[in-house]
Amino acid sequence: MESIPRALAGYFVLLLVVRVLKRRAGSQMTLFEFVLVFLMGGVIILATVGNDRSVTNCTCAVVAVALIHRTVAWAKSKSTLVGAVVDGTPLLLIKQGEWQEAVLRKMRIRKEDLAAAARAHGISCVDEIDYAILERNGGISIIKTKAGATDSPAS
Repeated sequence: MESIPRALAGYFVLLLVVRVLKRRAGSQMTLFEFVLVFLMGGVIILATVGNDRSVTNCTCAVVAVALIHRTVAWAKSKSTLVGAVVDGTPLLLIKQGEWQEAVLRKMRIRKEDLAAAARAHGISCVDEIDYAILERNGGISIIKTKAGATDSPAS
């Protein structure tokens, strides 16, 4: 039964590590979902190949991870601060047509990556972009300068 505290600790360690790695790794999956899927798989594997192969231990560990995940989800719904820490906040890459160089550097996004996202939205020239937003799930939303049309997020 010592795997339950390990699973809980693993949840928070993995959440922190993936958060530090920035958003691009999970692309369309939110960090919160990525941690759950990754940790659940790890718990199942450990129960399968580890020293304690009991179904009870595996079930308890999975239930513990599910309960902590539900608790964090509940906390996110009650507190915008918790939501911002767990999921992050959208970031402006282009604001009113101007590149936000500091944000691009910090997020390790090259201008070529942003141009590729614009092309995916049918925009041939980055000069047509009024706003480019790095979403919480790692996608990039583009808002065109002409007519203020919004496209869906792209990787």
